[in-house]
Amino acid sequence: MRPNALWLLAMALVPTAWGQPHRVVDATGKEVVVSSTQRIVSLDGITTEILFALGVGNQVVGRDDSSYYPPEVLRLPSVGYQFRLSAEGILSLRPTLVIGREDVRPPQVVEQLRAAGVTVVLVPTEPTVQGAEAKIRVVAQAVGRQARGEELVRSLERDLLALEAFKAQRAPKGRLRALFLYMRGPQTLFVCGEGATPVGMMVLAGLENAARGIRECQPMTAESVVASQPDVLVTFKKGLDSIGGLPGLLRLPGIAQTPAGQKGKVVAMDDLYLGSFGPRAGKAALDLFRAAYLQEGFVEVVP
Repeated sequence: MRPNALWLLAMALVPTAWGQPHRVVDATGKEVVVSSTQRIVSLDGITTEILFALGVGNQVVGRDDSSYYPPEVLRLPSVGYQFRLSAEGILSLRPTLVIGREDVRPPQVVEQLRAAGVTVVLVPTEPTVQGAEAKIRVVAQAVGRQARGEELVRSLERDLLALEAFKAQRAPKGRLRALFLYMRGPQTLFVCGEGATPVGMMVLAGLENAARGIRECQPMTAESVVASQPDVLVTFKKGLDSIGGLPGLLRLPGIAQTPAGQKGKVVAMDDLYLGSFGPRAGKAALDLFRAAYLQEGFVEVVP
């Protein structure tokens, strides 16, 4: 659809401004003026989680496929997966604010939405504690809930203090080497390293990243798995399910030649819980620490 056509569609469908304007500097470094939060479309699971935690869930009218927490989110229509979006589907929900991660794809969608007159706020994705706090604050400012946002940040900081206290009490003799595998069926297998959000969560939990020299996610090979020699394998629960569970994982090339594969030492966690770095990051890291260091064999972590 051409930009002019998108603009006409948006102008026909978008309601009048509602509420006081909010100003926010988003992940692009530019100030965005949000004139109305009456109808919010969220393009990212953790952003959706933050919106509900801020108390504006009743203003969210659409979500992407990665948004499934809290459970009531599932009643909302989906506009597709955050990396395979179309402007038409989003505009059909008559949004006054579209908000999602900074690397939403394709990037032309953001341009098309803005050309159609829709306010778009992009949220930073840095997989660190500082990144989690920045994420919460950007979303809170975008919807005018700064005070509630600071409450969420303080709650996260309390969880992190509890994590460090627990780690200090149960400090292992040595750090375990952990390898994160991203899987979506036998034909979609990746080894992830520095810069990947789940790997940031592993480091926060006191695990050593076994995928040295790998940036973000790279196709998985037997050589890359064997070379990393992980003590524990970490994966998303949905990913593990997609390859036939633990038996399917242990049959993948190279896995049997690692200490983790030989001991069946695998931690599977809910995708959003492990891979988001949001308000629950401290709790997720503590659960990962417990699963990796205090339990044997296969562990499934359910938040």
